[in-house]
Amino acid sequence: MPRPETPSLAADAIIELVDRPERPIVLIERKYPPYGWAIPGGFVDIGEPLEKAAIREALEETCLQVSLKALLGVYSDPKRDERGHTVTAVYVAEARGEPMAADDARNLQVFALDDLPGELAFDHAQVLGDYRRYRKEGTVAPLRHIDKRHI
Repeated sequence: MPRPETPSLAADAIIELVDRPERPIVLIERKYPPYGWAIPGGFVDIGEPLEKAAIREALEETCLQVSLKALLGVYSDPKRDERGHTVTAVYVAEARGEPMAADDARNLQVFALDDLPGELAFDHAQVLGDYRRYRKEGTVAPLRHIDKRHI
């Protein structure tokens, strides 16, 4: 039987800077399309666990060593990435130190949750809304895209 064609797989990390008041987060400005501000992350390499991909991508794009705290959610809407169907696992991570833009990041900035940029890439406005709820209530992202007729 032929191997099925499947979506691309990515891993992202919402990085909380725990050595700063209010635990602000790090976002990157993308160097390549689709442009905009984004949660650090990228594609998973063959043979690489999701968690290692999230840690690797965070280091490559922000120069920060992160530790993963929680899985916020898995985002799989086929329209979330204009380049094609991409599924991402989004983790909440902690780091200390001074982030620097590198690799696919044109720019990098530290943001308070109540002062996020307007031009967010992909579905990151929704992801960061879920993250706000996580910070406030401790709950992970809700399940979405379930056809309740088949449950």
